[in-house]
Amino acid sequence: MGERRFSRVAVLKGGISSEREVSLKSGAAIARGLRDGGYEVEEIDVTSKAFLIPEGIEAVFVALHGRFGEDGGVQQKLAELQIPFTGSGAESSRISFDKVLTRECLEQNGVPVPAGEVVEVSKDRKIPVPLVVKPPREGSSVGCHLVFEESDWEAAFADAASFSPDVLVEAYIPGRELTVGVVDGQVLPVVEIKPNGEWYDFEAKYLKKDTTYVCPAELDAPLAAQLQSIALKTFQCLEAQNFGRVDFRLSPENKPYVLELNAIPGFTATSLLPKAAQAAGIGFSELCCRIMELAHL
Repeated sequence: MGERRFSRVAVLKGGISSEREVSLKSGAAIARGLRDGGYEVEEIDVTSKAFLIPEGIEAVFVALHGRFGEDGGVQQKLAELQIPFTGSGAESSRISFDKVLTRECLEQNGVPVPAGEVVEVSKDRKIPVPLVVKPPREGSSVGCHLVFEESDWEAAFADAASFSPDVLVEAYIPGRELTVGVVDGQVLPVVEIKPNGEWYDFEAKYLKKDTTYVCPAELDAPLAAQLQSIALKTFQCLEAQNFGRVDFRLSPENKPYVLELNAIPGFTATSLLPKAAQAAGIGFSELCCRIMELAHL
């Protein structure tokens, strides 16, 4: 790349959410990638909202997942401190982290999403099984359940409700799990996720080693282009910045449905954005450096 804007940077990792362990891994990998690219890097393990940025840090790579990472909280603090940071701004992050607000925004802009409803009392649910129940403001499938039998509903609802008083229920879309990354306006190749189990839950994402990833996904060119177009539209509707990853379900009739935008996707060894970037000819260190240089207030 050309002349750099920054030389001494920090990576925020860890955090205070249920995704802390994943963030520690992402942050460590990003720090290595930035050092390989020639940056002087300070790694900051965020254990409270009162973290400090050392003197002389010119910009921050936010590698915090979940609450106070993707929800706009840390972005608001960094903006107030006048420290440039990577990723989306505070307001975009707040909306994209909230699956209910995301749905509302996408529906208003004609982006296809599964049928859904917000439920606070289990008996008020209207969507029939099979369905997906999830807390609206968690990531990495924390608190999410796939419900095929009515007898499993109460337990699934109770677990999701333990994370949030309002629970999002969506119609289950059978078919394929796909994701599309966006970096600096460039839409990356489509990735297909093939978990060995029923679905791509937390264990399949981070604990088991038996999920298969296909990149580029085996899709007809027009369908792949359609998914990429919808991903970019999702990114733009939510006013996201720098980078992100849009998750889809593709029905057996090849109809795509957007599930969510990950404003700070994982950067671990098994993470999907780096895989897609690699397929597009962007190495890991180059990816980290490219995003670092996009830091803004």
